[in-house]
Amino acid sequence: MTRILMVCLGNICRSPLAHGILESKLPADKFQVDSAGTGDYHIGKAPDHRSIATAKAKGLDISDQKCRQFEISDFDNFDIIYVMDQSNYENVVKLARDTEDIAKVKLILQDSQSSNKKEVPDPYWGSTQDFEDVYTLLDEACEKIALDLSR
Repeated sequence: MTRILMVCLGNICRSPLAHGILESKLPADKFQVDSAGTGDYHIGKAPDHRSIATAKAKGLDISDQKCRQFEISDFDNFDIIYVMDQSNYENVVKLARDTEDIAKVKLILQDSQSSNKKEVPDPYWGSTQDFEDVYTLLDEACEKIALDLSR
């Protein structure tokens, strides 16, 4: 089984969306998807209500997810760790114990050809449209990831 972790800052906006989107595109018997945040602001809470609403409008239910903080043991528990932006990348890599840990960490948009963006913007302080835009970016990225992993 391939285990994939999505990481953003608080684990309430971007990574729960990425978690739900990728999970919906992969067979559950071959892939496990989870999410975490680099910060400890929202541990144990559900994703932001705007992320839940955006996902629901697209047919996904992410309301069962609970926020948690990234831990060093995640390097052992996951095969691939996708981060949403450079700051998340730097925070996760700081916790890495060796080059094997670092090799697991990737920017989720690094291989995206449909967008010239390389970072997923944090919609927390933004509008409903910002959450929609983030969903679109993540959906396109997760589609490519799912295709690549299914080969």
